[in-house]
Amino acid sequence: MDYWLEQLMLFVISLLANGLSALAGGGAGLLQLPVLLFLGLSFGTALATHKIASVALGLGATLRHLREGTLDLKFCGYIVGCGLPGVVLGGMVILALPEALTIFSLGVLTLGLGLYSMSRKALGLDYQPRHRDLAGYLLGGLVIFVIGFLNGSLTSGTGLFVTLWLVRWFGLDYQRAVTYVLILVGLFWNGTGALVVALQTPPQWPWLPALIVGAVIGAYAGAHLSLAKGNRLVKRAFESLTVLVGLKLLYDGVMMF
Repeated sequence: MDYWLEQLMLFVISLLANGLSALAGGGAGLLQLPVLLFLGLSFGTALATHKIASVALGLGATLRHLREGTLDLKFCGYIVGCGLPGVVLGGMVILALPEALTIFSLGVLTLGLGLYSMSRKALGLDYQPRHRDLAGYLLGGLVIFVIGFLNGSLTSGTGLFVTLWLVRWFGLDYQRAVTYVLILVGLFWNGTGALVVALQTPPQWPWLPALIVGAVIGAYAGAHLSLAKGNRLVKRAFESLTVLVGLKLLYDGVMMF
């Protein structure tokens, strides 16, 4: 394939994947990782390349969301602190895990997230903080740790898990939850996971510039759209993407058995 055509294709895929992810609160790997595999990369190389490029998703979204000034820094520290140990652990064991059952199980769970949100018409439309006591933070942090492990060990959809957990357990609206996910998961979790995986398997360095530029622009545009259109659009985007991601993971898992 011609070099510039290849770079253009990588840019467009990254732009679309990260734009949708910034709007819905996760799922960039739905489009990006399969393309890297289709272009001939091994799973380990594709995963390392995708994870490094996905850090740019957090950067692009951060550039837009920080202008709003709605982040609670203590809550930011809580999410990062609970999730990072899981990310590191997941990144260390990913290449040793059997893929088929794990990916199929993740597909079932992801699809369930979308269907659950669809069944709760008012879920995430209003900001109603809850579970802000010690027990609430402990249980909430444990679940965030588990999602962090999945983020470090798997390829797509885990940002969507964090989004729904912040909405369901802590009472955030979708717009606010997506802001936390894109900045904290996108920058800190994905950055740590990228480092851990890349130390085990080198990424495809020549492809990263196009992927990173597409991710930054797409994430900024998706974040802007979510802020401009409000919670109903973000909720619909979240539900649509979780169903698509879930179905794709189910298919991938079945094909691996």
